[in-house]
Amino acid sequence: MGCVELRQLRYFVAVAEELNFGRAAARLLIAGPSLSQQIKALERDLGVLLFERDRRSVSLTPAGAALLPATRALLAQADELRGQAGRLAGSEPVRLGYVNWIPSDLAARTATVAQVLVDAWVAPSHAQAARVADGGLDLAICWIRTEALDRLGLKARLLGAERLHAVSVGDATGAGREVAARNTVVLLDDDTTSWSSWNTFAELLARDTGARTARVASGGITGPAFHDHVRRSRRPVVNSPKGQTAPLPPGLIRQAIVEPEVHWTWSLVWRADEERPAVTAVVDALCDGVGDFGIHGPDAWLPVGDPYRR
Repeated sequence: MGCVELRQLRYFVAVAEELNFGRAAARLLIAGPSLSQQIKALERDLGVLLFERDRRSVSLTPAGAALLPATRALLAQADELRGQAGRLAGSEPVRLGYVNWIPSDLAARTATVAQVLVDAWVAPSHAQAARVADGGLDLAICWIRTEALDRLGLKARLLGAERLHAVSVGDATGAGREVAARNTVVLLDDDTTSWSSWNTFAELLARDTGARTARVASGGITGPAFHDHVRRSRRPVVNSPKGQTAPLPPGLIRQAIVEPEVHWTWSLVWRADEERPAVTAVVDALCDGVGDFGIHGPDAWLPVGDPYRR
C-alpha cells in the first residue's frame, strides 16, 4: 500500500458527500481533472475502488461506503491533534501579515488551534517575507519565488491563487471575450519599492508569452491611473491581483486571458527554523486541503521560480 495523504482523504469525503466531481471540485477549490487524479491515486494506494463512475452519475462502491465512516473519524482525529498542538503552544498569539488578499474564513479555520493576530501594516510581498525572516512576523501571505525562500530561510505552502484577467476599452457586448496573452500589455512601475514583486512577475510574463511591456510612473498599476493607461492603450492591459475585484468605470471591460491562462499564487510563508507548534498548526489549518486552484491545468502559466510550477 502506498502513502495515503490526509488531503486525499478530505477529497474522498467531499466527493462522497456531493456524489458529483464538479461540485466537489468547486467546494475544494481544486480543478476537476486534478481532483479525479487524486481520487484515482487514493484508490490505487488503498487497493480498492471507491466510486462507480459513468457519464451521468457517481456512486460509492461497497468498499467506499464501508471506508467513509472510518475516514471521517480519522480526519476528525487529525483536526483534534492539530488543535491540541495549538493549545500546547500556550497563549502567545501568532502574528500574520498580508499584502491585499486574505482568506475570508481565516478566523474560523484557525480558531481551534491558536490565536492569530492579523498585522495592520499592509505591505508589498517582498517586505512581508522579509519581516517574517527577521522575526517581525510569524507568518505572511505573499507572492514569493523559490530563490527568495532559500535566501531568506523561509518555507512556503500554497494558500490561494488567482487567474488574472485583462482590462480593455469596450462595452457590455465585449465583456468576457478572450484575449491571447501575446496580445496584451503588462505594466511595469518605476516605484520598485512598492511594486518589486509585480515587476518581476510582469517581466517574466512578457518574456514567456510575448506580451508587451509598458513602463509607468508610480501608482499606475491599480486604481484610476490604471484605468487611464487602459484607455490610452491599443491592447488589453493585464490586471494585477490588487485590481482584480475592483469595480470598473463605464467604458472598460474585463477579458479572460488565454494561451496561456495567467495565474498568480499566494503563499503562506514561515521561518524554516520555526519551532513553535502554534505556528505550524496554523499553517496546517489554513493550507490542508486547499486544492491547486487550477494552476496545474493544461493551459495554466506560472513564472519560472514559482514554488508551485511543475
